[in-house]
Amino acid sequence: MDINLPDVHDEVTAVFARYEDALVNNRVDVLDELFWPSEHTVRYGVGENLRGIEAIRAFRNARPAQGLARTLQHTVITTFGRDFATAMTEFRREGGNKTGRQSQTWVRLPQGWRVVAAHVSLMLD
Repeated sequence: MDINLPDVHDEVTAVFARYEDALVNNRVDVLDELFWPSEHTVRYGVGENLRGIEAIRAFRNARPAQGLARTLQHTVITTFGRDFATAMTEFRREGGNKTGRQSQTWVRLPQGWRVVAAHVSLMLD
């Protein structure tokens, strides 16, 4: 198994950056595009357990569009072969007193790289 092939790592790093930009700018259409449109997609958040793309879409559409800015730190992207990757990062919201953690599992599908599972949690500092 090839770990962190440079071209694959660059692809996942770019799609991860696209996801982050869409997240902080509330580009729901891009967020929706980057999640696997499947009943098997899972996103566990701070206060929600979302199973299936329809639940994830409903959450995204109902989420407030303010206060989304954040700073990432300790981001680790690891690719396995040419079609599987994980992205782990910590984040802090402006003015917040908690450190967030985000993990994503990315898979290259025929339509491109898509998140198939995600988790977000917060820790008190």
